[in-house]
This record gives sequence, C-alpha cells and structure tokens, in this order.
Amino acid sequence: MKIMHERTLTVSTAVSLIAAALLSAGCKSKNAANLAAAPPPPSVIVAEVNTKTIPIYSEFVGQTGALETVELRARVEGILEKAYFKEGSFVKKGQLLFTIDKRPFTASLQSAKAVASKAAADLLQAQERSDVVQAQAELADAQSVLTRADQDVERLVPLAKEKAVTEQDLDAALAAQKSARAQVDARKANLANKEGAVKYTIERAQAEVSAAKARVTQAELDLSYCDIYSPISGIIGFLQVDEGNLVGRGDATLLATVSAADPLMVDFNISETDYLKLSDPKNSGRTRGDLRFDLLLSDESVHPFQGTFKVLDRTVDPQTGTMKAQAAFPNPGTHLRPGQFARLRVAVAERENAILVPQRAIQELQGAKTVYVVDAKNTVSVRTVKIGDKADKDVVVLDGLSSGERVIVEGMQKVRPGGQVNPSTTSSESATKTAGS
Repeated sequence: MKIMHERTLTVSTAVSLIAAALLSAGCKSKNAANLAAAPPPPSVIVAEVNTKTIPIYSEFVGQTGALETVELRARVEGILEKAYFKEGSFVKKGQLLFTIDKRPFTASLQSAKAVASKAAADLLQAQERSDVVQAQAELADAQSVLTRADQDVERLVPLAKEKAVTEQDLDAALAAQKSARAQVDARKANLANKEGAVKYTIERAQAEVSAAKARVTQAELDLSYCDIYSPISGIIGFLQVDEGNLVGRGDATLLATVSAADPLMVDFNISETDYLKLSDPKNSGRTRGDLRFDLLLSDESVHPFQGTFKVLDRTVDPQTGTMKAQAAFPNPGTHLRPGQFARLRVAVAERENAILVPQRAIQELQGAKTVYVVDAKNTVSVRTVKIGDKADKDVVVLDGLSSGERVIVEGMQKVRPGGQVNPSTTSSESATKTAGS
C-alpha cells in the first residue's frame, strides 16, 4: 500500500510539472507573438521651429515679354531672292536680313530720273520768257508812237486856234493820237496775256519738276526697300516665307519677327494693398525705384539677376482692383525668352523675431491651418496655428508654436495623433545621396 501511494504521488507530480511547463511555454509563445505583431514607430522628417529677423515678401504672377518686338515685312512687291540669317539666332541692328529682286525698281528709278531731267529742261525754257520780252518791246514801240502823237497834238492845237494850220492837219494829228493810244492799250493787254501764260507755264513746269523729284524719291525708296535690315538687335524667329516666293502683293507680307529680350520685361498685376506696401517707404526705408525683384521661373529656379520697376500704370482697374505693372530684368545672352511664365518676389518689409516653419509643414483641415508637433518623447500631437506672411520657403507663425519645438515636414501621412514616431532631421533623399557617395 505504501509503495502504491508513493507511485501515485510521483505520477501526480510529473503531471503537474508537465502541465506547468506547457502553460509556461504557451505564455512565452503568446508574448512573443504579441511582440512580433507590434510595428516599429514610423520614420518622419522634422524641422525645429526657430526665430529670426526676416524680410517679408510679396509675390506676383507674370509673363515675360520683349522690350521691343518688330515685324519685318515686305514693303514692295517682288520676288524674295535671299534670306541672310539663321532662324532663332541673334541678329544685330543694321544687319542685312532679306533681299527682294531689285531690277524692276532700278528701271523705275532710271525712268523717274529721265522724267525729272525733262521737267527741269521745260522749266528752264519757260523761265526764258521770250514771248514776254517780245510783247514788252512791242508795247515800248507803241508807247513811243503815242508819245509822238501826243506831242503833235500839243503843237497843233494852239496853231489851229491862230489859224496857222488847217483844221484838217489838227484832225489828222488827233486821229493819229487816238490810234496810238489804242495801240498802246492793245500792246498792254497782249503783254498781260503773255505774262499770264508764261507764269502759268512756269508754275506748271515747276510742278512737273516737283512731281518728277517726288517720283525719283519714291523710286529710290522702293529700291531701298528691296534690302531689309534689322531695326534692332535681338533674336529673330522663324522664316515666314521661303526664298523664291512673291511677296508684298496686296499687303506687306510678314517675313520674320525680331524681339529684343535684354533687358527682359515681365508684365504682372499688383493689388491695391500690395501697391500701398511697395509705394510706402516706411515699410522698408526705400523708395519704389529702389525695390529689387527676384524672378522665379517655372522650374522653381531663380533668375541670377534682380529686376527693377519699369512701368506702373496710372490707375487702378475698378473691376479687378489691380494695377498693371512691368519690371525689367537683365538678360545677358537672351537666356530667357518672351512668353515664359514667371513669378516675381519682392521684399516689402522686415519682421523681427519671427517664428518660422517650413511651408510644407502646414496642413489645412476644414479651413484651419494645422501642424504635427513632436514632443521630447517623440509623441505626435496636432496643433492649430495662425500663419502670417511668407518668407522664402518658410511661413511666419503668429500663434500656436514656440521656438525650439519640432514639427513634421515629411511623412505626415504615416502618423496619427498620440502615436510614436522615429524623428530625423535629414530627408530620406539626402540620406540616400549620402549613402551612395
């Protein structure tokens, strides 16, 4: 009986030990499974909130334009013989670009010069006044005859009273006087007619000379239009008409266009509020003419040369509340071309001890601006902030953040409020480049 009892105890103890071992093994397996199921905290990129004195920028959307644009057109009708440029290249002011067939215009010029020579000869002939000279001589003869007749009458009248001469002699003298006076009147009328005719002939000849000179000038102009030179220095566009085509018939055919793009103009609109900021010297201590613009291109690069105000419109458009403006930028080598999209940025003021966060850290949720803040224990919380002006790639936070706090700038889609994160201040892209090098 004693032996049986000891065996029973031994079996019970063994069963208990096995059960305890199995239970312990089950608990360890469950804990290991739980540990394996918990993911690591997501990696995010954070930036520290700091304070500094910054310029306050205003930005405007604009489009680049040429300082000068000239359309080269055929001003005379003819065959386009030659184009002397490469499309899209730089041309200088006064450079020969096109030639139109000159032969018809050379012939027209020679004909106009011949007509001008004939008109000049006709004028000289008219100015000789030979008919007038003859009429003047005839009038002088008639006046001499009248003078003799007057003298005969004056001598015979007193003699006739004294019966020294006959009445017949006096009547003959009076008749001769009357005839001489009529001849003088006729000669005067003839002279007046001759002078009028000669004057008309001279004036007509002078008009012919003037018209002939005008035709010569026009022919010379038409001939000069056969050579087309660049009126400005700039970039020339595509050739619009191939060599050998007839141009200038009916209208001035467009041949090519030249644009001067140095300096480069940028047209943009400015609001009333921004205009007051830019025009008030109290904001930055500078006048409007001292402002310097940065030009941000479509690829987010910045033009290496700053620009200045060129033109500001005289009035505000009452429908849009904006003013048209234009800024000029140096553009050596015409690197930029007219028609490009551009953004302009200008510092209008300075803000001291401004709290800055990167723009990409700001999220908008139901009209509110929020950021993800990471505390000292790497726990994430959502913070509503009030933002102000932009400062380059940062924005000014007016309320909601303090200097020294950390905000998430990359990886925000992987986090949740109250969760843990693995923060880093180096972007994954930079880390990859560093590892590769």
